[in-house]
Amino acid sequence: MDALIHRMSAWDGLKLHVREWCDGDAAPPILGLPGLVRTSGDFAHVAAAIGGGRRVIAIDYPGRGESGRAALVSRYAPEACLRDVMDICAALHLHGAIAIGTSFGGLLAMGLAAARPNLLRGVVLNDVGPDIGSGGSDFVRKFIAHDPALESLDACVAWLRERLPPMSFATDAEWREMAALTYGPGSDGRFHPLWDTRMARLMDAPAPDLWPLFDAMEHLALLLVRGAESDILLPATVARMQAARPDMTVVTLAGVGHAPSLSEPMTLVALQSFIARFGCP
Repeated sequence: MDALIHRMSAWDGLKLHVREWCDGDAAPPILGLPGLVRTSGDFAHVAAAIGGGRRVIAIDYPGRGESGRAALVSRYAPEACLRDVMDICAALHLHGAIAIGTSFGGLLAMGLAAARPNLLRGVVLNDVGPDIGSGGSDFVRKFIAHDPALESLDACVAWLRERLPPMSFATDAEWREMAALTYGPGSDGRFHPLWDTRMARLMDAPAPDLWPLFDAMEHLALLLVRGAESDILLPATVARMQAARPDMTVVTLAGVGHAPSLSEPMTLVALQSFIARFGCP
């Protein structure tokens, strides 16, 4: 199923790129919220696996993928991205959705639950919680800030294989797909990040208390997917989340770090089971 591309204008005129896989509206829609520097392309496999009879909408945040780059780094702040997501949902008449949020996208899902309580009916948090492991965030900051300017896609694959935490990819094709969703050719013929590297500066600010946002999801069904080797979502955070929400389903992927790709067979089975709980609108 090919994605329909929406090219939209944000509240400040910045261009936003949105993918929609549409197979009817008989079932609740899915809102795909990618990681901090990831794009809507990460949800293609999810759409293929769980998109039957529903809309799956995923977003390139400003400064990522095909969305526009901003003059000011502050435009990439979480609050601004949250406003973009809410505006996109309104423009595309998306309501009663199940949000699937990877890392930063999971934090945005928490923000949606607080700001628009009726927008969502369930949330899948992919390797993220209200506390962020400092070791993992240090790696992420350095990774985001660096442009390796690699000479080919093969070089991108080798670069990622060497530097990323343990991933669930089992084949060369999966790694190549990951690389193509991470780096793209520039006007100089070299491969550069598909994001504005300046946004790493936003990670220098002190982290706010995010537990009130987690509590804002008290009216929503929750599924937590976590990598057992993650240095972003630590076991102590998971334990506290479970204590607050004993009804939350937790799926742990052995040998996987931050973050699961969502295309793992175990993850897809968990997603299908979670989504099936909601039936039709």
